[in-house]
Amino acid sequence: MADKLRLEMVTPYKHILSQEVTEVTAPGAVGEFGILPGHTPMLTTLRIGELSYRQGSAVYHVAVNWGFVEVENDTVTVLVETAEPADEIDLERAKAALGRAEAALQQLTPEDKEFAAMQAALERAMIRIQVAGKGVARGH
Repeated sequence: MADKLRLEMVTPYKHILSQEVTEVTAPGAVGEFGILPGHTPMLTTLRIGELSYRQGSAVYHVAVNWGFVEVENDTVTVLVETAEPADEIDLERAKAALGRAEAALQQLTPEDKEFAAMQAALERAMIRIQVAGKGVARGH
C-alpha cells in the first residue's frame, strides 16, 4: 500500500494544484470526510467549505465552492467551481463580500428568488475569511 496520495485540484478556469500528500479532509455534502492512502475508490459531492491537506507535518487549507471528489488508485481528484488556497485569499475583498451578502439578506425574505444566492454568497465569504486566517499549520 502506498504511503502518499496524489492530490489534483481543478476548477473550470485553471489547474489549482498537483501535490503528493499524506491526507485530505474535505467538506462532503453530508459531512466532512477524510482520505488516507489506500482509500476505497469513491465519487462524492462537495459543498461550500474548507478542504485541507497534509504534507508531512504541514497542513494547508483551501476554500472550495461546490464540486466533486473522486478517489481511485491513491489519486484524489477534486473538481470544484472555485478553489482559493489560504495564502491567495484577499481578506478585505472577502470581508466586503460578507458585508454585501449580509446587507442583501436583511432586505430579502426566503420567498425572494435572490435569497438562496445571497445565502450561498454569505457562506462562501465566511469560509474564505475562516480559511484566510489559517495559513499553513506546521505540526511537530
